[in-house]
Amino acid sequence: MSVRILLADDEHLIRTALAQLLDLEPDLEVVAEAATGDEALAMAVKHAVDVAVLDLQMPGPDGIAVAERLAADLPGCGVVIVTSHGRPGHLKRALQSGVRGFLPKTTSAATLADVVRKVHAGGRHVDPDLAADAIAAGDSPLTSREADVLELSADGTTIEEIAARAALSPGTVRNYLSSAITKLGAANRHDAWATARRMGWI
Repeated sequence: MSVRILLADDEHLIRTALAQLLDLEPDLEVVAEAATGDEALAMAVKHAVDVAVLDLQMPGPDGIAVAERLAADLPGCGVVIVTSHGRPGHLKRALQSGVRGFLPKTTSAATLADVVRKVHAGGRHVDPDLAADAIAAGDSPLTSREADVLELSADGTTIEEIAARAALSPGTVRNYLSSAITKLGAANRHDAWATARRMGWI
């Protein structure tokens, strides 16, 4: 019995190349492909895949959000995240979501194939360099609410707009942003947003 795989990546060339390489393995079969998080969820359930190989950042729910949904909708499915943005916070979120494989996109096809087999067998594999970076970075100092408000502050969004989106008062939004700026040692909310984004905390 081949391991049935879903590949989800919004970059068509990468997805097609990976599918062709994995299909060369006698015990692996790519049975579904997707370009968005929503497609990935639908295809994984429709084809009852054994392992979902998900791009971290794609339209719709990102790879980690898809992994969380799959844990409920298709509990037997192992998840491997591949990313070109191996930020410390992303790895920690992924592991908390039940992801069992986490790899950079620079990984060879042979290594990916081995990780798919390992995850299918119930094992776990995290790229050693990404793991070391995550350990060195430590945990996010932000509360979940501070992170939410900071994420909404991208692109010069006004305090009033953030308050409306987050269903908070403008004063509460200012307090959360001020706390986040202080915790991150940032000059302002835009600097704080950039720092949190770089670390994968938002």
